[in-house]
Order: sequence, then C-alpha cells, then structure tokens
Amino acid sequence: MKLSRRSLLCASTGALALGTVAGCLSEPGEDGSPGETEGYAAFFTLWDWTEEIVGDEIEITNPVDVGEMGHGWEPPADLQRNVAGSDVFVYLDTPEFSWAQDIADEIADEDVDTVLIDAMGGLENQLLPMNEETEADREPADAEFDPETVSIGDFAVYDGQTGDETADWHIDHWHGELPAIPVDGSAAVEGIFEDDEGRVLPVGTDEQFQFDARIVDGANEDVLEIASEGDEVIFHGEETGRTRVVFELVADGEVVWDTSADNVTAEVVEELGDDAAPDFYDPHVWADPVLAQRMVETIADGLGEADPDNAELYAANAADYVERLEDVHDQFEQLAADAERDVAVLAGHDAFQYLEKRYDFEIHTPVGISPDAAETESDISESISVVEELDIDTILYDPFETPDPDEDIPQMVELLLENTDADEYAPVTPAEGTTAEWNERGWGWIEQMEEVTIPSLRQALGAE
Repeated sequence: MKLSRRSLLCASTGALALGTVAGCLSEPGEDGSPGETEGYAAFFTLWDWTEEIVGDEIEITNPVDVGEMGHGWEPPADLQRNVAGSDVFVYLDTPEFSWAQDIADEIADEDVDTVLIDAMGGLENQLLPMNEETEADREPADAEFDPETVSIGDFAVYDGQTGDETADWHIDHWHGELPAIPVDGSAAVEGIFEDDEGRVLPVGTDEQFQFDARIVDGANEDVLEIASEGDEVIFHGEETGRTRVVFELVADGEVVWDTSADNVTAEVVEELGDDAAPDFYDPHVWADPVLAQRMVETIADGLGEADPDNAELYAANAADYVERLEDVHDQFEQLAADAERDVAVLAGHDAFQYLEKRYDFEIHTPVGISPDAAETESDISESISVVEELDIDTILYDPFETPDPDEDIPQMVELLLENTDADEYAPVTPAEGTTAEWNERGWGWIEQMEEVTIPSLRQALGAE
C-alpha cells in the first residue's frame, strides 16, 4: 500500500538515529481510505535518490527549480507550510543548507506529522574540515630510501577526518590513543613515518611505501575489520568492544617495520559523541559515491521505519541503487589509476574535496567551498601559476556558476584560457542541481557523474 499520514503508525525510535521524526502520522480518514502521499527532498540529489527508493509509493517534490543549486538557495515563503503538510522531508542537517535546516527545526518544534530524515545522519566522523592543511599533509622528502635498511625515528597517527595527531610512537611505546570507531561505521587514520634523519617517507598506493595495520594475534578479531588504502588505514566497526592493533610500514608487499613492541588499543563504540564532526566542515558529502551509499541506506531506513509495510521494498530498491553507486566508485578508481597527472584546475568553488581525498587527486580551485566567494587577484594569479607550472591543458568549470548552465562558461575560465597555454574547457558537477538539458535527458545523480564529471576529469587528468 502507499505511505500515507492517514494510515501510518508513529515512527519508532529507530528512525531517530537516522534523522529526526517529528510526531507521528495521522489516523485514516473518515472513509478509512489512505490519502494521496507526498514528500519533499531539499535539493536535486536527495530528490533523485529518494525517488529511486520509493518508486511509485510516494510523490517526492524537489522545490529547487531546474538550473539552480540548493546550496545558498532562498525558498519561497509558503514552502515551510507545504513541507509541514507533507508526509516526508529528506534534507541535510547542516548550516550550508540553512533554509532546509530551519524548516526541519520548525516542523520538529511544531510537532506536526511530517517524518524528517537527515541523510547525513551517521556520517559525523566522515565529514572533512574546510580545506585546512595539517601536519598530516606534510610532503615527503625528495630522497631515495632503501626499504631494507630504513630506520624509523618517529611515527605519528593522524585522524583521517580532522588531520589532528592522535597518537605518537616514541622509541618502543605509544603516547595518545586512536580515534573511536562507530559500530557499523568507520574511522580512517593516516600515518607519518620519519627516518632517523627526520625525513618524511613517501607513503601511498603508488609510492615506495604503504601504510597498513593488523589485529594482534590472539586479540579479538570480531570487533573490527581493517583495510589499507596505501596512505591510510580504515577501521570498520563490526561490534562494540576493544582489540589490539599493530601498525605496519610495507614495501614491495613485505613489512619492513611495525609497532609490535607495544600494541595500541582500537575501540568500537555504539555511537560517537556530539563533537565527532569538525566545527566547520565541508557539506559536499553527496559527491562521494561511497558516502552516497551510506546516505541512500539512511534514507531507505528512515522511510522503512515510518512505513513498515513498504520497508522491504525501500530496502530492496536502495540495495539495487547502491550497486549502481558502487559501479560509479569503481569508475572513479579506474580514472585515478589511469591518470597521467594528479592535479586538475577548476575555475570555481571547491565542491569535490571528498572525491579528492577518496581517489587521491587534487582539484585546485581559486576559492573555497562557498559558491558565492569571489576570486581575488592573488587567487587568480595562483591559479594561472598552477596551470602554467603543471602544463595543464583543460580547465574545468561548474555549469551552475554561470547565468545559463546550458550555454555559458564562467569568466574565470575565459581568463585562464587567455593567460595560459590551456586551450580546452570541460564541465564537472557534484550533482547538486540539474540543467534544463540534463533534466530533459532524464539524468539523475549517476548519469551526471557518468556523462559529465567522470569524462571531464579523465580529460583534465590525462586518463583518456
């Protein structure tokens, strides 16, 4: 049956962990029949994902017009009333979408029967701070290292989310502790290795050394799983509890140094504290196909809690869509593997930090994450220098930073083409909105990535 506020029971407390549930849905009408069901999603991506999950069960509205972004958007005066009169509101609980955050807060305070689902729920420890360089970003020494004779003088572990140092290896023992790992979630750590001369070793998938870890023999292997990305180690929480971990420096598949002289504790907790997210974080989580999978599952879980009769359908639709998102992730990984360079230039704001971190390439932008930020002369000069020094031939741009996304290119693109040897330009999109052309073609988040962003990044990074 269709989801209706006239036929649903009050959402259970399980949905509260996914987002916020305000009130419960009303009883059936006088004739006992369900009413027409509808919901709202705060911007294009959330609308597209929710549509994929609900199928024909709920009519979902995206209030943001074609050609506009939800980031920085100003809603019409009657939108709050319309959302409060609907069954479901899918949004991001972040100040960067303050209009949606305000509407959700008002609905919660008024105790009306709209189910609120924060698609970012549970991602607190995955959020990245706003473009702040930390000690974890130190460049490796320009030197040759012999894996057979290398001697580690200092080893420090950094929280992969914040870049803060959390633990340090001193001679033969530890100071500090590892970040907490949420059950059914993950925590990433990065390692900085220095030799006896204080030189930072090159660590990464394509570098001379790789960073890895393992559970100590005999310790509890059920609480977490460990995966290495070359330059970082990711702990996936399986069940609450503690175990002991050894960190390893690897070269040519062989461990050349480890911390087995003194093990460190990794703890999986039920949930992280309120301070798990950085104070100022990048909200563009939806651009990452791996985090997108978590968000889709969160939306489906919230809908299933609210509408148990259709929970299996929502879960099945979400699972099918997650497989498609995983395929996009594979395409990005292949792009990164094929790339001849690891830096591209985007003539616009930075909406791709999560992709940069995930796939280990850099997208240089003249300004930060705000689409309203204006370039200074220094910003422009720096971008010109990057294009010239790296011999970049393709300038990327976001179509939504122009008056007409289907026709225009930003002035910053023209400026870079005029002042460098670059002679090509190509669009990329974090899929925050849709243009008239893309809308006519029926492109959703996946199609925008596969038809626009991935091909353009391949061109810009020399992975064609």
